[in-house]
Amino acid sequence: MDEDITQKLRETVRTVPDFPIEGIMFRDITPVLSDGSLLSDITDEFIRRMNSKGWKPDAVVGPEARGFIFASLIAAKLGIAFVPIRKPGKLPASTMRIEYTLEYGSNTLEMHEDALSEGDKVVIIDDLLATGGTVAACMKLCEKAGARVIGNLFVIELDGLDGRKALYPAPVDSMIEYPA
Repeated sequence: MDEDITQKLRETVRTVPDFPIEGIMFRDITPVLSDGSLLSDITDEFIRRMNSKGWKPDAVVGPEARGFIFASLIAAKLGIAFVPIRKPGKLPASTMRIEYTLEYGSNTLEMHEDALSEGDKVVIIDDLLATGGTVAACMKLCEKAGARVIGNLFVIELDGLDGRKALYPAPVDSMIEYPA
């Protein structure tokens, strides 16, 4: 990756101590979203990485909410489908759902039943990889639809939380890393 993009990304991501709870160093990408040039550079870099790995997806999948931003930009640039994965009750047509466990409790995600077809190759794109629970659930939804996840892309990865293990065997790539 171009060192200028890496540096710009590190300078732009805001760290908010003790949010949402004490002891957490929250990595806030909203300043990144305010920089159209940087967003364009991130989109190009994600596409460059997919090309260098030989990933040729039929669709990109983005979990709610910030995954929508990056995945839809990439889908538009590649001329392929963007598939949103949302919280329950947000999608208007028939959905498939998955419930998954979090550190303290559970959550549910939904995807339209007709969003993916048997044999589709997909790349899941999100802003941040921590424990991998949300994207692992997205992978299961894609597989339930008959699609194959060929890779996962993230802007930020938090080291030490074993997010990559949760997504194995699908490949994972992230632009920048921070300690958890």
